[in-house]
Amino acid sequence: MTIRTGRYTVFILLLGALISTLALGPGGYWGGIVLTILVALCSLGVWDLLQTRHAILRNYPVIGHVRWLVEMIRPEIRQYLLESDTEATPFSRAQRSLVYRRAKKEPADHPFGTLIDVYGKDYEFIQQSLAPIVTPDPASFRIVIGNDQCAQPYSASILNISAMSFGALSANAIRALNKGAAMGGFYHDTGEGSISAYHLEAGGDIVWQIASGYFGCRDEDGRFNPVRFAKQAILPQVKMIELKLSQGAKPGHGGVLPGRKVTAEIARTRNVPIGVDCISPARHSAFETPLEMLAFLDQLRALSGGKPVGFKLCVGLPWEFMAIVKAMIETGIVPDFIVVDGAEGGTGAAPAEFSDHVGVPMREGLLFIHNTLVGAGLRHRVRLGAAGKLISAFDIAAVLAMGADWVNSARGFMFALGCIQSMSCHTNRCPTGIATQDTGRSRALVVPDKAERVRRFHDRTVAALAEMLGAAGLSHPDDLHPRHLVHRIDSAEIRQFDRMHYFATPNDLVENRAESSFYQSNWNLAQTGSFAPVSQDHATGQLKREAP
Repeated sequence: MTIRTGRYTVFILLLGALISTLALGPGGYWGGIVLTILVALCSLGVWDLLQTRHAILRNYPVIGHVRWLVEMIRPEIRQYLLESDTEATPFSRAQRSLVYRRAKKEPADHPFGTLIDVYGKDYEFIQQSLAPIVTPDPASFRIVIGNDQCAQPYSASILNISAMSFGALSANAIRALNKGAAMGGFYHDTGEGSISAYHLEAGGDIVWQIASGYFGCRDEDGRFNPVRFAKQAILPQVKMIELKLSQGAKPGHGGVLPGRKVTAEIARTRNVPIGVDCISPARHSAFETPLEMLAFLDQLRALSGGKPVGFKLCVGLPWEFMAIVKAMIETGIVPDFIVVDGAEGGTGAAPAEFSDHVGVPMREGLLFIHNTLVGAGLRHRVRLGAAGKLISAFDIAAVLAMGADWVNSARGFMFALGCIQSMSCHTNRCPTGIATQDTGRSRALVVPDKAERVRRFHDRTVAALAEMLGAAGLSHPDDLHPRHLVHRIDSAEIRQFDRMHYFATPNDLVENRAESSFYQSNWNLAQTGSFAPVSQDHATGQLKREAP
């Protein structure tokens, strides 16, 4: 057998250097340092040859470790040296820089022209007016959420902090977000981790999210506890109740917070045992059907004293949402709002397949929900929020034109806190102290400074939206329509949004006259007594009900 020594060259050279150093006799301080390094490297090489786990190290002792070192710093090398300004992975340098500048109150003006290829496919823009108006007052960009069944309507900002839980984020990050919300007059969604003491310190408006684990309002068996819910829901700081059905990053997937991360604080906040795995089931136990879900929402509204209630979801099977809408018509129970999350949403950790290939993207989901509510004659009673990679004023304008009433941003506000997109949210080693429970790391996040940045990002982004609207001759976000936005189909064709997408007409679904066969056929599949569809028996041509 021929032994090729090329792959052992570095190890052999190190052995030779060690032997030579010992033969010559190292002298002095530096000689001892050199000898120590050589002994350590040669010992590493011997270990590499003897270990059985990594073939690369057995074939390339010592030098093989360079592969792991390079992989370790690859994201940083790519982000700071190789990545283009417009390459969104998942957020581009240009997007991050925009947030940083606004949060730090630095000039956000753009020199020398756009970096975007305006003739490239999918380029979008808003059409300005030849009769622009004076820039409207951004403070007027508020949306009243609460229909005729709501006793305590809430006036929300057009831009708010999307759901991020204490547990996923550090205590100081929660403090800074809520303090910024209090200073800027916008709301802070708790995420499914419930209301912590850190959400309450600064007095910022809170939207309490209730998910399948019923954290903060659960009994010992993990089921919904109305007494515990009512105790917190009536707090003046809690402005709305949001039932989470699914989230964009991992729709249809539950979650586990490992027991080692369930500290005393988190256990107290979530009403779970210390040190025990904290389970978020994939589905709710409080209801099984669309009718039961609406009854549950009605219960939440009553227990909270008539505050706005709604739900958040990433759209999946179309007939399931349509079944909820049919149940609204049948029961007369109409939620005050719906938040549409998109498959492009983020989380601390999600299975790769779920992040990449499960769930409807936000814009398509938003348009579907908007059209369904219009076709059912309910759109005027339900406000729509949207969440999913919304950073700039144009991002906001685009989704408002497609049917949203307001937007939420999670990662945008994380950038405002100082997030550098290190992609280490799931490791508990966040370098900026945001997505970690390591108190040593989170201590570096200075709450007063970061809260001010959160407020500035919100205020300056809404102000930028006001300038865009003024240029288009519009005085309020409610005035934005699909005809104001344009999408490039290819290098030779552009279309206004209203010419590119289908938009329903009032009551066309309930009157069985929708022009879109997709909408009408899925509407006909929906049933209020089950999330399963009604299917057609091709042999008889009759409709039959599928079992759940």
